[in-house]
Amino acid sequence: MYAIVDIETTGGSARLEKITEIAIYLHDGNQVTGEFVTLINPERNIPYYITSLTGITNEMVENALRFYEVAKEIVEFTEGRTFVAHNVRFDYTFLREEFKSLGFNFRRPLLDTVALGRKLLPGHKSYSLGNICKDLQITINGRHRAAGDAFATVRLFEILMEKDRELNASGKSLMKSTKLSKLNPNLDLSKIEKIPEEPGVYYFYNDKHDVIYIGKSRNLQQRISTHLSNNATSRAMEMRDLISDIDW
Repeated sequence: MYAIVDIETTGGSARLEKITEIAIYLHDGNQVTGEFVTLINPERNIPYYITSLTGITNEMVENALRFYEVAKEIVEFTEGRTFVAHNVRFDYTFLREEFKSLGFNFRRPLLDTVALGRKLLPGHKSYSLGNICKDLQITINGRHRAAGDAFATVRLFEILMEKDRELNASGKSLMKSTKLSKLNPNLDLSKIEKIPEEPGVYYFYNDKHDVIYIGKSRNLQQRISTHLSNNATSRAMEMRDLISDIDW
């Protein structure tokens, strides 16, 4: 059972920004079995450039429910299901931060349609939602709106499941691959939440505690989060899977 999710936000940082819209489509592996779509009042201003991208204005969310008013429904819709999204770490991290502010530890098993697409549908120039849907002739009715993007992800997910079923006949199913759905199991997620939004140097370690990468950034939290959600190349995904500890 799956919960296919997309959110819109006031910006790119889960630590600093808020959710303005969410769409969840329940899927039983064959078809959509339920849906939940709502605007959310972020209780802050939506920047003009975000409105230009999404079409969501401050007036549209002024009388919308606040996150704490829809939190129970989000929990119930995703409970006992695999959390699926296109670049799943973005959506999942925002939701974890929203729930964290309410004192609730939101955790779900994850599946990323970007990573899965790279494995099951190799050879595309880009795996962004817009480009992969164009290649596969999936129509997006409402680009950069939660319902439109989430439903396009549903259609993409169904194509990926069909491709996976072909592989499953030979015992090579990827749908349950931990490398496609999770970070390194030894990585302490609570440590990620403590990374400051400050300049500094950061270190990635593998399971043997060997340093595998050293970097620097003006904003440690944003840069490290980018590494951990990076599905842009196979090399980036392979390094992400190796990261078992972080220091800065």
